[in-house]
Amino acid sequence: MKDKELSTLIYKMFDILEMLIPVYMENPEDSQIANGNCAACIIDENGGVHGKMFGTNKARQRQSFKVAWTKASQVWLTGYRTGEYERLVFTKQIGENANGIEAPDLIGWEGGQPLALADGSILSVGFSGFRGTIDIKIMTKALAAAQSE
Repeated sequence: MKDKELSTLIYKMFDILEMLIPVYMENPEDSQIANGNCAACIIDENGGVHGKMFGTNKARQRQSFKVAWTKASQVWLTGYRTGEYERLVFTKQIGENANGIEAPDLIGWEGGQPLALADGSILSVGFSGFRGTIDIKIMTKALAAAQSE
């Protein structure tokens, strides 16, 4: 995918996330985590980093983005979902430093995942602000909706 098309797709995803966040905020389990101060980070195959913070509390947005970036960058380095990679490391199927991530920097929370585009290219994405299962779901939904527009 060309850079301009990719940027358009990613910013469509951010617009869709902005619409989806209030829907997920209706669940008290999710709203209590960051009170809507969420963040998304997307790393493309060329190492381009794209991000967006949502909400009104800048300090909490910053923390959410730090987690989202850590999730996305771990996926970018490893090619695995965040929770899956941690399991592989701790069951010694992959060496702790095999991909340049030492245990203190390893993130096992769900919310980081590789997403394949229609042309086969991969986006390494991370979302933070809700429960991990929702962090995964919201990014998958945003990509599907952006690709269908």
